[in-house]
Amino acid sequence: MIELIWDEGFIRAVKKWQKKHPELDGRFKERLLLFSEHPFHPSLKTHSLSGKLQDYSAFSINYQYRLIFKFISENKVLLIAIGTHDDVY
Repeated sequence: MIELIWDEGFIRAVKKWQKKHPELDGRFKERLLLFSEHPFHPSLKTHSLSGKLQDYSAFSINYQYRLIFKFISENKVLLIAIGTHDDVY
């Protein structure tokens, strides 16, 4: 199981995002749980990023929203940002 690390910036971003999208809160929690158990599950569409975000990866919450993260070790992940493709890339 992957340990998810929430820093202060990510916590603020999630609270703001959840206020804007309360209908997606359940989906968000389901995806985090799935990611912590199976980070490369096909439904998450987990992928490495390129360019200035080349050290980071992302997975899909739904078609529109992504969560950006960074592997700190084999079983630890730092959660970075959440939002639409344009918001986070």
